[in-house]
Amino acid sequence: MTTFGREVRLGTASLASATAGPLVDVSRLNVKKYAKRTGLAMMITDYLLYVEHNTRKALEICAEATQEHDFRDWWWKARLGKCYFKLGMLRDAEKQFRSSLGIQPIVTTYLELVNVYLRLDLPNTALDLLVEGCAKFPSEPRLLLGQARIHDQLNDPLKAIEIYKQVLELDASHVEAIACVAAHHFYSDQPELAIRLYRRLLQQGVNNAELWNNIGLCCFYAAQYDMSLGCFERALSLANDEAMADVWYNIGHVGVALGDLGLAYQAFKVAASIDPTHGEALNNIAVLEMRRQKFDVARACLITSHDSNPHLFEPRFNLALMHYKLGDFQEAHNYVRKALALYPGHLESQDLKQNLTRLFEAF
Repeated sequence: MTTFGREVRLGTASLASATAGPLVDVSRLNVKKYAKRTGLAMMITDYLLYVEHNTRKALEICAEATQEHDFRDWWWKARLGKCYFKLGMLRDAEKQFRSSLGIQPIVTTYLELVNVYLRLDLPNTALDLLVEGCAKFPSEPRLLLGQARIHDQLNDPLKAIEIYKQVLELDASHVEAIACVAAHHFYSDQPELAIRLYRRLLQQGVNNAELWNNIGLCCFYAAQYDMSLGCFERALSLANDEAMADVWYNIGHVGVALGDLGLAYQAFKVAASIDPTHGEALNNIAVLEMRRQKFDVARACLITSHDSNPHLFEPRFNLALMHYKLGDFQEAHNYVRKALALYPGHLESQDLKQNLTRLFEAF
């Protein structure tokens, strides 16, 4: 027994050593031989998919094993669908997943087929499939979560929040659902309710810059300015370069609300130094520079914000307003038209355009 144990240990050490080579030599793999040994073939397939990322060889094994089982094994059909999906053959993947669900309905297969339909840009078909899955698995939160995400992408937030709440009924500690419901309360002018939900995430052990940033914003809009700055400090201590610019931008808003324009100016400057294309920070710097009568600096900031963030209407409106105050009515009219093209319901832009129209008619 002692000798045998030593041999086992030596064999294990040889497998773990760096010079032993890969666990499976894919180039010498006899596909037809291993396809007949079901358990071993399943392990090799998952190893090729998730470790070696050799989708083509995994596809060969799946095809052979599916034939070996007379096209009646749902597991092999599901793996065939996964291989086709990774290779971009979406319609073939759809057929295999559908066939697998016809033999044995499985939650993961439903979710993988939903990914296929989303890649095909068929969100309504994906929703119908998720509803079908929920009818068969009423206690599975992942299917409800998929519906909520799709409704979010389709710009139907009310339906999405309704489904997120159903997810929380099944899993009261689901982080994504709690965060989405909290964000909904925040944008519905209920920051106090959002704080309660974000505190719940803290109690669950979530501790990152984004969470502390959101709590700081909720405290700010709930008029708890002292707590807001403390939360932003925690966010800065945890933030990476991508999130730090947003945190400093929010600190600038707190400075504006407190009347400390020096703090606001410095915070917006730091945000712009971290991310030179941060359009919101550049826009606010320009507004503060306009208050100081530094129109050349303000114009440079607004043009940079305008060029790097074509989706923002504020830089265009501010450029129009600045040119209007400087007497350059034609440029003001050009920029206000661009602002209204992005946001037709902006009242200040509409008023400015009407004033310019009256001026042009008077001339």
